[in-house]
Amino acid sequence: MRDDIFKRILAASLFFGALLATPSVGQAPGAGQGTKHKVANPLNDLLDEARKDIDAQNYQAAIAPLEKFIAEKDDFAYAHFQLGYVYTALGRGKQARPEYERALDLDPKMSEAALNLGILLLNEDAAAAVAPLKKAVDLLPTQSRPRTLLGLAYEKSGELKNAASAYEGALALDPQDTETSLHLGQLLVRQNRLSEAEGRFRLVLAAEPGSRAALVGLAQCLEAEQKPEAVEAYAGYLQVQPDDTAARQRLLHLLIANQKFDEALAEMEKAPPGGAPLDALKLRADILIGQKKWGEAIAVLAQAVALAPHDAQLRGGLGRTYLQQHDFVNAAKELKAAIALDPKSVTYWKDLTTASYLGGDYPGTLALLDEVAKREPPTPGELFVRALCYDKLQQTKAALEAYQNFLAADQDRNPDQVWQAQQRIIVLKKTLEKKK
Repeated sequence: MRDDIFKRILAASLFFGALLATPSVGQAPGAGQGTKHKVANPLNDLLDEARKDIDAQNYQAAIAPLEKFIAEKDDFAYAHFQLGYVYTALGRGKQARPEYERALDLDPKMSEAALNLGILLLNEDAAAAVAPLKKAVDLLPTQSRPRTLLGLAYEKSGELKNAASAYEGALALDPQDTETSLHLGQLLVRQNRLSEAEGRFRLVLAAEPGSRAALVGLAQCLEAEQKPEAVEAYAGYLQVQPDDTAARQRLLHLLIANQKFDEALAEMEKAPPGGAPLDALKLRADILIGQKKWGEAIAVLAQAVALAPHDAQLRGGLGRTYLQQHDFVNAAKELKAAIALDPKSVTYWKDLTTASYLGGDYPGTLALLDEVAKREPPTPGELFVRALCYDKLQQTKAALEAYQNFLAADQDRNPDQVWQAQQRIIVLKKTLEKKK
């Protein structure tokens, strides 16, 4: 954290013309940015000594002459500014802050002090950084950098609208500033202004094709916009950042969603070793299921379940895959385990109902249909299965009523089942008449 703050301040110092270079005795740090003073030679010698120590990056040694100077002349803004800078370089931000603030009190036009104070506060108290950075913007109206830093302060403080305005102001002064374009793009994503964010990331990449932040930002934008180019964007990002497992997983999910299973498997092979084995197993299972390689998928899911036996989704997924192989006993076993872990999931109850019906357990199927009906209104398909179960169990009256309920709910949307229900109703009515 200390190095980050100091690098920002050093970068700002270089940007504004080597702020560490001490001006001739009696002048404020920049032309037209403060009042002029005449300082006695012994005090001037102290400033010269401090400046030499700072130039040599011997910051600790610079403290003593600066403190001596301030003890004799506390109203000289530049000495407080230099002492604040020294404390910043030493990572002593709490001591640097009052020195910058004192410099500004003495010389409200000292842009360097306002800028460095704002940078110092960015990571510690972003809301407090806004005021000095606004002052820096006012004092340096033609410079873009203070506006970018002000945008950062606003963004960290949660004032996203003001942050966007500050970034846009910086870019109006320097349209080629890729760092600010990147910040604005990332902010626009947070505001769900995806099309604008995409444009910003593309501008950055036009100037810096290898920018990792812009590459992943563009990929995330395209994915959120559901654009097919997201696959290519993630692949491009992973070429420069191959160890980003989260991005690789996003790419794999997109490939699977687009049924590009061979490409997904090939991408998995590129993943660096040492990743989470459970995540890798889940993704591999998704690919195998997409390829309808049920046996291989079951083997992979079984490995995953062994690692995470209390993962309801894994148990449910394994149960559904057993269903595809008509292994109804194992399907029911896994789906019951999933329900025990997550009894609120209607999906598991429905899948268990399917396993029970296909396995020929009609009384069990009826009981499960009752459970599903407690959780949501029955679908026409479920009403039809209920009718079939009653029919199989030779419960004529209940079957007739269930078929009629199905016809009323289906409204001719499933013609094959409608025809079957109508035919069974005719037969069931005749059966009931014979029993009279």
